[in-house]
Amino acid sequence: MRIGLSGGAATVDRMIEQAKEAEADGFTSLWYASGVGGDPLVAMALAGRETTSLELGTSVLQTYTCHPVLIVNRAASVSAAMGRPGFTLGIGPSHQPVIEDIYGMSYAYPGRHTEEYVRILTAGLNGETVNFVGEDFRVRGGQRVTTPAAPIPLLVAALGPRLLRIAGELADGTILWMGNARAVEVHVSPRIRKAAAGVGRPEPRIVAGLPVAVHSDADKARHAASELFAGYGILPNYRRVLDIGHVDGPADAAIVGDEESVTAQIQELFDAGATDVWAAIFPVGDDRRASRQRTRALLKELAAA
Repeated sequence: MRIGLSGGAATVDRMIEQAKEAEADGFTSLWYASGVGGDPLVAMALAGRETTSLELGTSVLQTYTCHPVLIVNRAASVSAAMGRPGFTLGIGPSHQPVIEDIYGMSYAYPGRHTEEYVRILTAGLNGETVNFVGEDFRVRGGQRVTTPAAPIPLLVAALGPRLLRIAGELADGTILWMGNARAVEVHVSPRIRKAAAGVGRPEPRIVAGLPVAVHSDADKARHAASELFAGYGILPNYRRVLDIGHVDGPADAAIVGDEESVTAQIQELFDAGATDVWAAIFPVGDDRRASRQRTRALLKELAAA
């Protein structure tokens, strides 16, 4: 099973050790949110130098707050610093409350914005001359675009139909958050695979991210999840995919239960069409360390299977 974990720690040194431990334990990847360490890319580059095969991906960098040409150059810098393949660029338009209320930017056309953004990104990542004229972007990149030293896969955070089409037609796949097995099976997988096949692209990756906790009391674990992840249930993009998954909220989408139950739920994700599972371990109960260790132990076993 291709199972990855969430990346991020209080210090860069700890993030490097975290990556080395994940690789040693047989996990395939670590996924870093955009706010990790202020900006995760420096820590990811350093962690990449200390590992040999572990995939390090962003989940995700916001599109609105960084020009696509700059993102290409930042990604190329990470790849060069790592000195090996293994960096994966996950991007997404974020959410209206973040972009408009915090950053003061318009979120009027996120689908159009993301499609133009991805077209510019893919050209730059592929070493092509970046010349693009659209509604939101007019780019004449010239010599300002740095060609990556190694291939950099591009994943788009896609929950709606248009972004799933973009992810299938233009990118290498999608990275999800809060999409359970049903949402992957009936919504994500058929749409993105149809889009990729329609333009002759390879089978797309579907990285399914969900909170995970192994605990003998599933109700207690879901209560903990409801306290930690409730905010995702009020964001329209996540609310849509939760509804498709026929769950009331993030706590119901979380993978919880004893070892047998969690194993079965993770297998359901793969059976539904996920190519990778990004397990966001969360603690349950007073002994948070022991809780995390129990969950990690099972995931390590599954990653080796």
